[in-house]
Amino acid sequence: MAITIKDVARRCGMSISTVSKVFNGYPDISEDTRKQVLKLAREMGYQPNALARALKTNRSYNLGVLFVDENTSGLTHPFFAAMLNAFKSEAEAHGYDITFINHNIGTSEMTYLEHCRYRNVDGVCLACVDFYSAEVAELVNSDIPSTTVDHVFNNRPCIASDNRTGIRMLVEYAAGLGHRRIAYIHGQRNSSVTETRISGFYRAMEALKLNVPDGYVLEGRYDDAPATRRLTAALLSRADRPSCILLPDDASYFGAQEAVRELGLSLPGDVSLAGYDGIRLTQSLHPRLTTVAQDSEAMGRQAALRLIDRVEHPNTAPAELVTVPVKLLEGATVVRWDGN
Repeated sequence: MAITIKDVARRCGMSISTVSKVFNGYPDISEDTRKQVLKLAREMGYQPNALARALKTNRSYNLGVLFVDENTSGLTHPFFAAMLNAFKSEAEAHGYDITFINHNIGTSEMTYLEHCRYRNVDGVCLACVDFYSAEVAELVNSDIPSTTVDHVFNNRPCIASDNRTGIRMLVEYAAGLGHRRIAYIHGQRNSSVTETRISGFYRAMEALKLNVPDGYVLEGRYDDAPATRRLTAALLSRADRPSCILLPDDASYFGAQEAVRELGLSLPGDVSLAGYDGIRLTQSLHPRLTTVAQDSEAMGRQAALRLIDRVEHPNTAPAELVTVPVKLLEGATVVRWDGN
């Protein structure tokens, strides 16, 4: 005979309504109570009926994730993998499943909005997409609750790393070590994270009264080592070559490092390099990469919590910007510069 919610309530010594609230993710249940109920339910082999719950609550308990990786690293990308895993864990802890949103269902092609409706998701989190595309705008402006990562839309919750502070930290750290010729290779300009970092770079340089020559700020691509290699080579071939180059992200460091080696220069003796993200791999290299660490797990958890709040409390959930702090990892690729 199947275990029922009444059986779980009896075993826990709690009311059926309390146990039901646990299974349905109500916020007015203490964490200790939630853990106790879920532990005993698992031991008893209780399996909630998803269809019955959906009919009762008019929700599918399914959250969509729109993740479009132009550089095909997909879920192997260290930053996004950690963020999405934290999102998944937090969502599951609140009783939600995850569906990845795309264009295709078998041989049928759909818009992102059509796919969300087809899968009947309660809400959708948008991360790593072209936020300026008309199709993304259609989804965000629909009646489906949404939250975004690293891009702000009006009246939608957004989880963003403190990008302005992060880039300022790198500029100030390099300048503090004597660097005056600091260049910046940034990622593609299809999200507010890039624009925030660019403006943050110029502001930090201006505050320190450091000149930014024409051609010192170049557009590259995130997670694209070959593109960064070409741009790094171009900067280092200038007569007024920079002594320090800030890169789009940590993954780009491998391309920049290759360019330095191909030009017969030494790192960090002839040029310093700094990344952005704080992924584990580049912290185990020699020399260890100087970078800014983003708290990807905190971003994933907050994205799930804000989206669930939007789904469950559509009239009261705030459409606010949640800024997650960053941390400077000094590393060994930015060193004191005594030249001009």
